[in-house]
Amino acid sequence: MKTLKQKMVALIVVLLSMTGLAFSPAPERITVKGSDTMVILAQKWAEVYMKSNPGAAIQVTGGGSGTGISALINGATDIAISSRKMKRTEMDKMKQKYNTLGVEIACAKDGITVFLHPSNKVKELTLKQLGQIYRGEIKNWKEVGGADQKIKLYGRENSSGTYVFFQEHVVEGDYAPSCQTLPGTAAVVNAVKKDPNAIGYGGAAYAEGIEICKVKKDANSPGVLATAETIKNDTYPISRYLFMYIKNKPTGELKKYIDWILSPEGQKLVVDMGYFPVK
Repeated sequence: MKTLKQKMVALIVVLLSMTGLAFSPAPERITVKGSDTMVILAQKWAEVYMKSNPGAAIQVTGGGSGTGISALINGATDIAISSRKMKRTEMDKMKQKYNTLGVEIACAKDGITVFLHPSNKVKELTLKQLGQIYRGEIKNWKEVGGADQKIKLYGRENSSGTYVFFQEHVVEGDYAPSCQTLPGTAAVVNAVKKDPNAIGYGGAAYAEGIEICKVKKDANSPGVLATAETIKNDTYPISRYLFMYIKNKPTGELKKYIDWILSPEGQKLVVDMGYFPVK
């Protein structure tokens, strides 16, 4: 039988251990929001990092690059992930609210891929032809060597960084009113899979079970696919950096996480997930 003194000691030990639990620091929570192009990569980064860093808690949501940047400006996220650069108007809002232009961190590269139905006879298009198609100037596949069928356009919603980048670097004007916008690249891929006359665009990581169109810089250039080599040597005509934006120079757990993303381990996940390393 335990003596009264032994019981008292045991009780004190239990109480002290409970007190320790009560005052143990909660995991430092990092929120990430923005680009739907980047969201599967950001989720993988968070998953792997939290496994080896139990004291970290990272929450990732999509919604589009513009949505992520707005959340950063409004103080609703720690990191905005974006498939486009921050606009001047967004930087002005950041400056007005926090007296900073924010910090831009290139964390991966991507090639905007043009999706076609596997049955389409067209296998390559020039940048000019893509612009004409998405402006609605070329309306029939026969105008670019395909079947006599009306072209069905699919694209991203205007909060998407991919929408903005493709508009600025390929469309070079307004999208055709007939272009159906969809919430996410996966939705664009699924739409094109079901429609023999469709064309769509989006991040290379989503290009599965679909025909990938070769892109030509001009009529005299060869058609090029988005690969690690063509992205690295800038021969693929629609390549871009992917970014993280934060309000100020990172410190503490946030700095540790960003440093890890840019490390060889974090950049290996970029490749594993179908994107391209930043260097």
